[in-house]
Amino acid sequence: MIRIRDLFEVAGATARISSIHVNGWFGEFNKLTTTRLCARELFGITEERFKDEFVFCGDSQNDEPMFACFTHSFGMANIRNFLQLMKSRPAYITSQPAGLGFCEVAGLLLNGNGSRKRK
Repeated sequence: MIRIRDLFEVAGATARISSIHVNGWFGEFNKLTTTRLCARELFGITEERFKDEFVFCGDSQNDEPMFACFTHSFGMANIRNFLQLMKSRPAYITSQPAGLGFCEVAGLLLNGNGSRKRK
C-alpha cells in the first residue's frame, strides 16, 4: 500500500492509506471539508455546533481530519496500525477492531458512557 500511496503522490495527488485500500485525489478535499459542506448546505448545521454534538468513528489515516475536528471521536482498535503516521488522533480507541469496535461505541453511547475518554 505504501508503494501505491507513493505513486499517487508522485503524480501530484494527495493519498492516504485506509485499512483496506488507498484513497487518492486531486485537490484540497477530505472527509472534513465534505462534512462541513454537507452539514451546512443540507442541514443548516455549523461546524461550531457539529464538532461538539456529533460523534465520529474511523479506523485509518484518512480519518485524521475528522479526529482533529470532533470532540467525540472514536478510533476502532485497528487505528493503532496508523497512529505513527498521524498528528491528530481519536479521543477514544476501542478495544475491538472494525465493526466490532463500532458496536462497542454504540454500546457506550446507548449506556450513557460516550463522554469517557481513553487512548
